[in-house]
Amino acid sequence: MKPVIYSRIFSLMFIIFITTSIYAIEESKEIEKVLNKANVNVAFVVYDMQKDKIIGYNQARAEKRYMPASTFKIANSLIGLETKSVQSVDEPIPYLGPENPFIEKWKEDMGLRKAIAISNVPIYQELAKRVGLKRMKHYLKSFHYGNADAGEIVDRFWLDGPLEISAVEQLEFLKKLVEEKLPISKESQKNVKQILLLEGGKDYKLYGKTGWQNAPNNGIGWFVGWVENSHGSYIFAFNMDMTTMSDATKRISLTKDCLFTLGLLRSL
Repeated sequence: MKPVIYSRIFSLMFIIFITTSIYAIEESKEIEKVLNKANVNVAFVVYDMQKDKIIGYNQARAEKRYMPASTFKIANSLIGLETKSVQSVDEPIPYLGPENPFIEKWKEDMGLRKAIAISNVPIYQELAKRVGLKRMKHYLKSFHYGNADAGEIVDRFWLDGPLEISAVEQLEFLKKLVEEKLPISKESQKNVKQILLLEGGKDYKLYGKTGWQNAPNNGIGWFVGWVENSHGSYIFAFNMDMTTMSDATKRISLTKDCLFTLGLLRSL
């Protein structure tokens, strides 16, 4: 075999090694205990930005792609602001239907700050229509967002598919957002990060967004985001099988249990 062929094989092996090593998850026995008690089918991963490693539970599921559901509101907000489809996170977007929404408080005009807090689907569908399919596909590819497939229906692809993303890929996307290294303006990234703040304590801030594909029926539930504390930033992604309405609160409560177990929400 010629040296050049050896060289190409070595280069290929190196690329494969680097690619797979990015996804290596350090399984946590403590997290396993927390989630086993909950008796749910779940994956949880957290990326320690300081140590450059992923800790979590259920690597096989963490690498499996699912529809992002309302966690896509993070990317939708970024794209909407960057394309000037909306001028700010507080500019009202008109509510254009349906007449009887799934959640009654969705039924009003509102900006992204309020819409993302109550996960207003119709408002974000209107935003996606303003962006348009061509620009949406461009940004999904530039973000390397999951399979980056928006299909042909601009206001449903994150709810019904074909767009899919894994928990590990959620970490990759959010890492770029936290570092403000997505291929868009830093202003758009700063504004979206601001509206994702959920709560803060003495020594931490919790940012995030939930999602439920096929709500209120069986589907996949999400909670993704990051924690900032005195030691640095920690990005997390959680998904689980949703079977009843009572599962809705578990997305946040179980994630918090995991984060507390790892000491990331504890006052330091």
